Amino acid sequence: MPHFHGVDYFNTDSLLSEDERMVRDTVREFVDDNVIPVIEKHYREGTFPMSLVGKMAELGLFGSTLPAKYGCAEMNNVAYGLVMQELERGDSGVRSFASVQSGLVMYPIFTFGTEEQKDRWLPKLAKGEAIGCFGLTEPDYGSNPGGMVTRAEKKNGGYVLNGAKMWITNGTIADLAVVWAKLEGEIRGFLVEKGAKGFAAPEMKGKHSLRASVTSELVFQDCWIPEANRMPKAEGLKAPLMCLSQARYGIAWGAIGSAMATYDAALTYAKSRIQFDKPIAAFQLTQEKLVHMVNEITKGQLLCLHLGRLKDQGKAKFTQISLAKRNNVFHALEIARMAREILGANGILDEYPVMRHSANLESVKTYEGTHEMHTLIVGEDITGIAAFQ
Repeated sequence: MPHFHGVDYFNTDSLLSEDERMVRDTVREFVDDNVIPVIEKHYREGTFPMSLVGKMAELGLFGSTLPAKYGCAEMNNVAYGLVMQELERGDSGVRSFASVQSGLVMYPIFTFGTEEQKDRWLPKLAKGEAIGCFGLTEPDYGSNPGGMVTRAEKKNGGYVLNGAKMWITNGTIADLAVVWAKLEGEIRGFLVEKGAKGFAAPEMKGKHSLRASVTSELVFQDCWIPEANRMPKAEGLKAPLMCLSQARYGIAWGAIGSAMATYDAALTYAKSRIQFDKPIAAFQLTQEKLVHMVNEITKGQLLCLHLGRLKDQGKAKFTQISLAKRNNVFHALEIARMAREILGANGILDEYPVMRHSANLESVKTYEGTHEMHTLIVGEDITGIAAFQ
């Protein structure tokens, strides 16, 4: 089948380097050939397409901005963003897998871990030989992670963990969990390995969204982990929030990919669907929707591209990442809903990607900081007044 041609109304391709375009096109082909043909079946059955993991690893899509000495691709942040864009064009669950592996597992190990932890885990995670998850959110503490009740207690040359985490992507299939817990009242980061005594990761069922993604609980009951599994530089709430900034950056790009997929489906359908003796693309109301879609995609592209350049210069602020995540996911969901309207009744069929993306984006709008929390993050930044409570 022909490969996706992209949506580029303002010729943003001209602002990309040859390497960045090559990365984007490689992942675009991978998604067309490997994700699109299987994703509806996995979504319907509520399973993650594990066959993709090795292929994504071969393409260097895990920890792709990290150093080559750990088996990583050393991409810049714009190239990484384009990877996330294309993966989410396939499905939010596929992008979530890579996003968690990269931004929420490999990044903290690289940033806060010991040399031994880096040498042991990063090459395995890069090759897809190990899968990771990130345990921050708790049943009673989502938007307020600082209130967490999971505790670590120093004991017998290591630590004993007690508590629970919820809404954890990859949890059940993970070989390693990056877990945040309070040690003597201070938030610290720990590496909990699959099979550790007192550690369980049951899968959460019954989702109407992100169905092709594994979502789990993490339960710790007197779970002992060795001293060597504490990340020594992971101290305070700032450490997990730095990880979330990495994930939010990828989501801002990913949302563009989702929006591209639903816009393209709507445009193609509108030009071929005949009503009242002409294609519905000929009607003013349909054109208004399509123009709004391409308008918001274009703004999102420019926002992310400049954010990526700032990130590569070490100048991007977490508040700017919040603005991009908030804007792009909001409009991607709006675009998915408009696409459903254009497709009419056909919009609810899995013959088209529209309803799946729309349902997925309901979760994407909530996770890694809700739309409202990102509003307040930016609100505090521009007013100097915190309005969180």
